[in-house]
This record gives sequence, C-alpha cells and structure tokens, in this order.
Amino acid sequence: MRRFAAVVAGAALVSVSVLGTPYPELRAQDNARKVKLRWYGQSMFQLETSAGKLVVFDPHAIPTPFNPPRLTADVTLISHPHNDHNVLEVLKEKGKVFEGVKAGKGAKQEWVAVDEKVGTIRVRTLGTFHDAVNGTQRGKNSVWIVEADGLVVAHLGDLGHELSAEQVKAIGKVDVLMVPVGGIYTLNGDQAKKVVEQLKPRLYVLPMHYGVPDYDELLGPEEFFDGQKNLKRMKETNELEVPLDLKADAPTVVQLGWTRPVKKEPEKK
Repeated sequence: MRRFAAVVAGAALVSVSVLGTPYPELRAQDNARKVKLRWYGQSMFQLETSAGKLVVFDPHAIPTPFNPPRLTADVTLISHPHNDHNVLEVLKEKGKVFEGVKAGKGAKQEWVAVDEKVGTIRVRTLGTFHDAVNGTQRGKNSVWIVEADGLVVAHLGDLGHELSAEQVKAIGKVDVLMVPVGGIYTLNGDQAKKVVEQLKPRLYVLPMHYGVPDYDELLGPEEFFDGQKNLKRMKETNELEVPLDLKADAPTVVQLGWTRPVKKEPEKK
C-alpha cells in the first residue's frame, strides 16, 4: 500500500502494558522466560527476545489513531518498499536493516533473499506477492521468518494470495503468526483463515493491516474472527507475552489494541 507520506514521529519514547493470565487452554509456568510482541497499528510490530534484543517489523508513520512512538531496534525488517511499511525515520535506533524487496528503476522490484544471523537471532525471507495476480497490480512482498529463543515468528507483510505447497514448506514450522486481514490491498478475513490453516501456527495468530484511518474500504477484523474457536480480545494492551515453555492444544487468535502505551520502552541490554 503506497498511501501515506512519511511523517517523522516525535512521540515520547514509551512502551506497553503487560499481558496477564494466558488463554485457559495455554499452559505455562508463571516464572518462564518470555519473548514479547508489541503491535503499533497497521503491520508494525516490535519483538523483544528474552535477552532484551529488539526486532521491529514494517515501521510506519501513520498519524492518528496510531502515532507510533520512536522505537529502538537491533534489527529492522521491511517486507516491501511502500511507505506505510518502511519509514525508518520513526526509529530512534535502526540496528541492522534488512529489506525483503528492493525498489528498482521505475516500477521494477526485486526480491532480496535473506538468511542471516544477527547475534542469536536468525532472519530469513520468502518472496511472495502483494496481490493475487503475480504482483502485476501491487508488486512484490516478502514474508519474514524470525527464529529467536527457540521460537519461530512469521510476519506475512502485505501478502495478497494463498500460499503454494512449496511456500508453506519453505516457511516451515511457525509458533506465532502475524497475518493481514483487511482485504483490498492484502488477504481478507476468509483468505487469511485459509493461510493460517496452511501454516498451522502452534501458539498464536495476530491479525494486522486493518483499521487504517481514511481507508473505509478496508475490512475490520470481524470477518477473520468469525468462527474462531480460540479468540482472545486484548484491546486494552498492545503487548503479548509468550513464555518459552508455552504449550497449546490449538493456537489462540489474539486481538491486540493500539492504545497509546503507558510504560517506558525497555532499555537495550
């Protein structure tokens, strides 16, 4: 979605409230080591490892109601070169920046094959499309797969189609999945359900890319939520904690909020 002009965020450095008791079907020790995921609207997330390393996905500068704070990153991952996904200026520290798709001359785009380790964090890409017609409408997209603390987190960017068997195999096992659900520019709710079924995430599914101001044609998350057996709405917080020893009988779909956080962002360790 090439829709928003880059706006340098001047918000205070802030973070988020803490998730309480996990969904009843999820079992974990209270004192388990954890990773944390924070949502800042659209497709922007920050992953914090148990060692305090920070990975930011698809930073944007969309104003009200999102107004993302100026986060810190050790690693920054960009799914595609649209300016509601690649505004590095909103980050106080960018760390090592990886782009899954490079803009070329004119409308030409090229996937960037990434499979690298930054400390103990492994990041890799899978090339996909921003639409269901091989990129002819909206270009290319990349899926980011991040391995940290023994967990696999997959961020689908602006995926616009169901996955092939080869793509599912290339992504591999997934513990936490971030999936767009708003339609028009990406998967809609029903399509997102099919992709979730393809990837079979073990623990959590986090919907994204909906509720963008001034884009009323975008669906909300309700189509995606319809029929979900394990649904937890957590609109009072934008943070999800995932204990490293967490077990689950089935994944939980979690709706996070994007209310302005109230605590300071954790210091880099």
